[in-house]
Amino acid sequence: MAEPPQSAALLKLATWLSPAYPVGAFSYSHGFEWAVSAGDVTSADALEAWLSAILLHGAGRTDAILLAHAWRAAGDADSAKLTEIAELGAALFPSAERRLEAMDQGAAFMRVSGAVWPADGSLPEEMPHAVAVGAYAGAHAVPLPATLEFYLHAFASNLVSAAIRLVPLGQTQGQQVLADLAETIIGVAHDAIDADMDDIGGCAFRADLASMAHETLRTRLFRS
Repeated sequence: MAEPPQSAALLKLATWLSPAYPVGAFSYSHGFEWAVSAGDVTSADALEAWLSAILLHGAGRTDAILLAHAWRAAGDADSAKLTEIAELGAALFPSAERRLEAMDQGAAFMRVSGAVWPADGSLPEEMPHAVAVGAYAGAHAVPLPATLEFYLHAFASNLVSAAIRLVPLGQTQGQQVLADLAETIIGVAHDAIDADMDDIGGCAFRADLASMAHETLRTRLFRS
């Protein structure tokens, strides 16, 4: 499979993972809205700690491993393996809202990407967002390290944006948190490249509980 020029690949990633890409990411907070209401996150330092835990021990790490394996399966045109990865990803969510968050974004991503950048070969009809991004990046020979880093950065950016509205934080504080998370994002992406599927597992329990409790939060801005 011929690799596209680096600039073209990065432009695809910048487009696919931009806040302007119509997947509805802005409407989800990954349970963070409940964490703010419960007093768990009240400052920039607390936000950085919360996001670091999710990236290192929660959905960030899990998504990165699933994305890497989806990338390889799509690059090899192994539709059976890709379906297996998608089904595993869809079974890992700790709450209904987290499943909604990932599956709805995945469906929107496939709908738009399939219309604008069709992928060769057969793709599963339903994929979590991380698996869908990995599949399309693999099908288009977009480099895996950059795909992982862009995906994790977009994931963290969306939660920082939510925090700016909810905590509240200033825009500059939010960007400082995101800058401080760069080393963590790069590290998680690097580790995911060689991780086995058996390495998937998480222990960001408070974030998981937050996503469950958010389902009954009476006043809310976000769907998760």
